[in-house]
Amino acid sequence: MADPESDASVSDDVLAAVTEAMIALHARYHGRAPVSARTRMMGDDMLAVMLGDPYTDVEKTMIELQRGTTVQETRSAFQTAMQHKFIEAVERLSGRNVLAFISNQHIAPDIEIELFVLKPAHHPAAQATPA
Repeated sequence: MADPESDASVSDDVLAAVTEAMIALHARYHGRAPVSARTRMMGDDMLAVMLGDPYTDVEKTMIELQRGTTVQETRSAFQTAMQHKFIEAVERLSGRNVLAFISNQHIAPDIEIELFVLKPAHHPAAQATPA
């Protein structure tokens, strides 16, 4: 059974590159980078990115005004609309196709999770097509 914390098919360098790509995408499209970020493989086929303190000043103000649901709904809609950017980055960096992308946020503690379900590495069609 694979170690749930790491997977030899995705190197630490690739995980670091995915973390940097997610930080860059959030900085570009949300107007600020999260305060912390890390990427881990969960088993063989799920890549998880956890972003700490991801909210903008406007979103933090909305949360303080008891409008957290609005913040989460807006973020979810945006992540769905932009998922192709996140998927493209993971496929390019990992060399594996993404089967599913799931994004969700939590308030107090303020975190965002990006999950990427990858095609199995041993499957002949698992490799992303070079651009």
